[in-house]
Amino acid sequence: MTIIVLIIVAVAAAGYLYVVGLGTFSEHRERGDKGRALPPASGETIIDQMIGPMVAERPGQTGLCLLADNLAAFNARLETIEKAGRSLDLQYYYWKADITGQILCRALIAAADRGVRVRLLLDDINTMGFDSSYLALDSHPLIEVRLFNPSRSRTSPIRRGLELALKYLTSTRRMHNKCWIADNRIAIIGGRNIGDPYFNASNAANFQDIDLLATGAAVADAEAIFDRYWNSDAALPIRSLHRIRKPQLARLIGRLDDAARSEQARTYLDTSAALAEDENLETWLRNTNWVADATVAADPPEKAKGLHLDQWLVHRIEALLRGARSSIQITSPYFIPGSTGTELFEQMRVNGVSVEILTNSLAATDVIAVHGAYSRYRKVLVASGVSIHELKPNPSQSRASVFGSRTASLHTKSMVIDGNTGFVGSFNLDPRSASINTEMGIVFTDAGLASQLAEVFQRFISPPCSYDLLMEKNQLVWSTVEQDADVRFHSEPLASRSRAILAWLIRLLPIESQL
Repeated sequence: MTIIVLIIVAVAAAGYLYVVGLGTFSEHRERGDKGRALPPASGETIIDQMIGPMVAERPGQTGLCLLADNLAAFNARLETIEKAGRSLDLQYYYWKADITGQILCRALIAAADRGVRVRLLLDDINTMGFDSSYLALDSHPLIEVRLFNPSRSRTSPIRRGLELALKYLTSTRRMHNKCWIADNRIAIIGGRNIGDPYFNASNAANFQDIDLLATGAAVADAEAIFDRYWNSDAALPIRSLHRIRKPQLARLIGRLDDAARSEQARTYLDTSAALAEDENLETWLRNTNWVADATVAADPPEKAKGLHLDQWLVHRIEALLRGARSSIQITSPYFIPGSTGTELFEQMRVNGVSVEILTNSLAATDVIAVHGAYSRYRKVLVASGVSIHELKPNPSQSRASVFGSRTASLHTKSMVIDGNTGFVGSFNLDPRSASINTEMGIVFTDAGLASQLAEVFQRFISPPCSYDLLMEKNQLVWSTVEQDADVRFHSEPLASRSRAILAWLIRLLPIESQL
């Protein structure tokens, strides 16, 4: 037994020294030059010409437009790439190599070819196997790719797994931010990553999500946040993580061109182009809400090391909730209030504040573990007067996927406070967003825009889209309307037995702080 223990200790020590060695080695590698946003100019680019006069007439204000439609959200990104003439600064949790991901990637290269500087900052957790593509992109003279909190093991899954395990306390801290900035004039901020499920291009399940398209004063906030992350110790150039580099940009372009010519891609682009005839950048700018009070708020990148606790976004979110005087509407796909959050909502109800929460049903969620933890708090919240709505897996008021799927999962992260203050971003009301991942979003005060956000909320809590949770004889009941008849379920509706068992088992495990 003693020999076995010694072997285990020796292996652990060797692994630790290996990881420390990797970290020390990387500290001496090139971190990349300090980068700064390119300032907007007067009439220099198409976007300057479109937005510059509007901003000049409204100094200090921010223009905000809600992008609640997935196809419109894709078009907004593609159109800003095509119209950008100076810079594209993009920050994402992940960027999938699927239909929409490849189309947008090819558009980025085309933008760089015509002189646009592209900075792409991605979290490293989902990059395994894609380094050759990132290195190819990075080899373009006007494109730079950096990875946030990267693993130093790039080629071996075993070494990567060992590194992640031995550095668990920091390796689980991820950059969950989503931000798209064009020419330092337009910022798109919200809950969407880059991938088919976010843009109604998946033939399996698509997400219900929301972005805000921002112009004016808040764009400067977004660029300052991007620069802080870009220049942080946690962000390393992809090229600094590889000793041997053979970037194949031409080969990558060939693959992307082939993908864009595929039948699926053409079908999707034709559908999105038809929508763009009525909904496009010019339309959104014409219908934008000009707001005097709007801020892009974010966690500091140092949160990845557990630092600067006083600057964490969770404090801003909590202050918004505690400041409510009449009503709170929360949309959070991954909702785990914990004891602190539950007590807060109970106190809000005692104070006469209406509290409504929209989250995923067990049948709709894509993360069963989160649902298992959330289910601990449902009865207490409903009993205290909190209205909980759970999205159905097939909401009838959502736009059908281009490829036929109507299965949906909630991914929107938003709040409306007192019908006047709103938040849209990447922050879920769960422990991971609060204490582990970095997050960001836009906080605004404007009754008109808050009303639009509330309309989306009301649409998705309606019976065709969601179940209402009620209490009957101290038991939860899921209430809805089907074919004009009231229907009630006494167990998780439409959820498979395996899902229900897994959620129940996870509920018993002491892992809530990591969810």
